[in-house]
Amino acid sequence: MNTKKAADLILHNGHITTLDPKYPDAKNVAIKDGRIVGVDDAESYERGPNTTTIDLKGRRVIPGLNDSHLHVIRGGLNYNMELRWDGVPSLADALRMLREQAQRTPPGQWVRVVGGWSEFQFAERRMPTLEEINAVAPETPVFILHLYCRALLNQAALRACGYTKDTPNPPGGEIQRDSKGNPTGLLIARPSATILYATLAKGPKLPPEHQMNSTRHFTRELNRLGLTSVIDAGGGFQNYPEDYAVIEELHKRGEMTLRMAYNLFTQKPKQEKEDFARWIKMTGPGKGDDFFRCNGAGEMLVFSAADFEDFLEPRPDLPASLEGELKEVVSLLAANKWPFRLHATYDESITHFLSVFEKVNHEIPFKGLNWFFDHCETISDRNLERVKALGGGIAIQHRMAYQGEYFMDRYGKKAAERTPPVRRMLELGIPVGAGTDATRVASYNPWLSLYWLVTGKTVGGVSMYPDKNRLSREEALRLYTQGSSWFSSESGTKGAIAPGQLADLVALTDDYFSVAEEEIKGIESVFTVVDGKIVHATEEFATHAPPPIPVLPEWSPVKVFGGYGAPLDVRKAAQAGVAAVHHHTAECHQHGCAHAAHQLLAGIEATRNRFAGFFGLGCDCFAF
Repeated sequence: MNTKKAADLILHNGHITTLDPKYPDAKNVAIKDGRIVGVDDAESYERGPNTTTIDLKGRRVIPGLNDSHLHVIRGGLNYNMELRWDGVPSLADALRMLREQAQRTPPGQWVRVVGGWSEFQFAERRMPTLEEINAVAPETPVFILHLYCRALLNQAALRACGYTKDTPNPPGGEIQRDSKGNPTGLLIARPSATILYATLAKGPKLPPEHQMNSTRHFTRELNRLGLTSVIDAGGGFQNYPEDYAVIEELHKRGEMTLRMAYNLFTQKPKQEKEDFARWIKMTGPGKGDDFFRCNGAGEMLVFSAADFEDFLEPRPDLPASLEGELKEVVSLLAANKWPFRLHATYDESITHFLSVFEKVNHEIPFKGLNWFFDHCETISDRNLERVKALGGGIAIQHRMAYQGEYFMDRYGKKAAERTPPVRRMLELGIPVGAGTDATRVASYNPWLSLYWLVTGKTVGGVSMYPDKNRLSREEALRLYTQGSSWFSSESGTKGAIAPGQLADLVALTDDYFSVAEEEIKGIESVFTVVDGKIVHATEEFATHAPPPIPVLPEWSPVKVFGGYGAPLDVRKAAQAGVAAVHHHTAECHQHGCAHAAHQLLAGIEATRNRFAGFFGLGCDCFAF
């Protein structure tokens, strides 16, 4: 046997799923200079003085997960300010957390719950009322975002925002009022989320030093869940280059633990072409390196093409100006070889978009241009064929896991069976990547998305899809690894544990391929490697964990509650000076609150019309 030069890291005694068809299963892997150099031949590598050898102790290992649509840059700037209700098993826990955080938050700051949760995840199967929110937080401003359809503000937040009896409704939004004309605290997105964005933007921001700390904590949180790469989809109020300064600085410092490719999202209605023309002179697709690089344009290309995904509201009609405005921007991008992505929820919208793309392609061929749609919940077979003909891809997310019940109420269970038609996409050979669309409209936890792909269920446990539109566990994992790599033009560079590929891999708390379906959503990482370096380690690997970093500011919800699952850990709370309030089992964080299950049937019955009395107003028509 020829002995090979010393590796930097050797992992052995694992159950390694490589997703490399040439060698699908392995026991060990060797890593050097940020690349995988050997699979199942670790014994042939020298052990030098700088070689780290780790026994995986039989853990299941997979390639690092890659979210093809996550608002990670915006999320990072705000993460430390946000109280996460993602994965919290009961409304009682959520309100208890809110009370505790309101007491800890200093004057002038807000408590923000900014998406990633659903009332159907709660044992009580209902939303909080405004009375409950005001009772637990009478003085501290509270902003609670629910999907992109509404926000709940307590009275202190209404005062902080300046919303009074005399405040007019903004374009595209509604401030709900009581019988005397006073704002109740409910903001309704009708038909767009502008009112929600604009209200959230009124709150104070973190200073740059805290934003860097916040971004580091958010990326470590994603590492904890097995993510090693993401594609940032831009976002409203995310300006380039100003709001990219923090992540650029972390990149320069070598403090990134997550690979990011970013798309640029237009910020100025009716001035979209000017935005992209300016950015084309400043950066370009591929500019950067394997950790941080420009990916192209979108997901917003022109504001007239935004078909808002609020299934509590009717499908929006797009303006006649959309085709001309979209053609102008896409022509500019195609001429400059800029890949682009476009938010597209409804088939009716996609029909218009494809007509524009086909016209542009006739004049400026798309060949070799990685363009794609995001979402595509109701795309038809005919439009899938048109996407295929134009060489496009589709990035899908588990938004229906959070809005499936709403969609079925409006359009029926039959219509929901292919929202989106993932199996048909794969049959046609269309590139498909998986993701979450976090952090507002869904949780950033990739295992919820994998659970949704495999089981076809919402976070509330409702079955949506027949077997023919569900994926096997390996198929779903491929979409979250190799599939997503296409969307950043990195196919063959990441997504498999194979010689020559980037050294990004994850060892799991539970075996993804053998645990019960319901346990998929409770999986986390015990050991995450990015670029050959250990960025997260716990349990038997805890001695290899990177040093902890403080949480800034001191009053941050993250310091006490953490991220997904907000475990209300008694020890963590005690260290932060917060009285212990959680009385569930130790397994609540990972597997939900089993002993609260008895509440479900009663809760379902009690909330059969789940909007009745939503805000104690005796009205079930607030959102229609």
